Amino acid sequence: MEQRTVGRSGLRVSALGLGTMGWGSDGVTDAHEARDLLVPFVEAGGTLVDTADVYGGGAAEELLGELLGDVVPREDVVLVTKSGRARRPGPDTSARALLAGLDASLARLGTDHVDLWMVHAWDPGTPAEEVAAALGRAVATGRARYAGAGDHSGWQLATAAAAARGAGQPLVAAGTELSVLAGDHADVLPAAAHHGLGVLAWAPLGRGVLTGKYRTSTPSDSRGASEHLAAWVQPYLGTGPRRVAQAVATAADGLGAAPLEVALAWVRDHPGVSSAVVGARTPGQLLGSLAAAELELPAEIRAVLDELSAG
Repeated sequence: MEQRTVGRSGLRVSALGLGTMGWGSDGVTDAHEARDLLVPFVEAGGTLVDTADVYGGGAAEELLGELLGDVVPREDVVLVTKSGRARRPGPDTSARALLAGLDASLARLGTDHVDLWMVHAWDPGTPAEEVAAALGRAVATGRARYAGAGDHSGWQLATAAAAARGAGQPLVAAGTELSVLAGDHADVLPAAAHHGLGVLAWAPLGRGVLTGKYRTSTPSDSRGASEHLAAWVQPYLGTGPRRVAQAVATAADGLGAAPLEVALAWVRDHPGVSSAVVGARTPGQLLGSLAAAELELPAEIRAVLDELSAG
């Protein structure tokens, strides 16, 4: 699998990443299934594994920690986790909360460091300079190798990046949703490019909608039918998203490929993207995503998808 540098840093990651948002959640991915996803992903040359302290209430990190070392060598994985969302009623990115969250994540993951630690939300109650200082402390103490920010708007990301650079701890990565359906997140991309950040693009399949599985109904075994994740999928089940999904499927038919391969290839090769992070639930879904590594979209199809993504 292709390996790419993340922004202006020396960190190298696989062009496709493995997401763990559903790991440990009721009825989604259990320990056995997690193993069956991680092993073939690494065997295929995948390195980037993305998790967070809020995924499954910490269960995703625990599952991953059980697999690293015994099943997959820790050094074969570029491990990403995030902090700042675990508290309620809203984000808490104070230095106290962030560093405590990182320490708890490291304990669950069974490792002394993560390769990339990301602030998982913008907290209007914490100065950007304080967040930057916490990131710098994590790197200085060896608990993280690199720092980034996820789920920030464009102006929030620019503010965070400027503060981090001023503190001597530059960000290297920005995590954001990106798919043909997620055009409203496009303000993050120019901010990331301006500050030299590599983009880790999550939900590249439009939360599963771009696979075509929801074109006529909601499958009973899908996230759209899950008690915990249905609300996450619902925004992309309207008439407009269904039309986009149909256009992707039509393009796929013309290329002799699956819709998910087309949707994923569009994100993977989008300017600024270091890795497209897929949240496969089954080995079969993962194999479908890995097949996209071989697909190159013709310029005319990419232009049509670019137009669709712009709304």
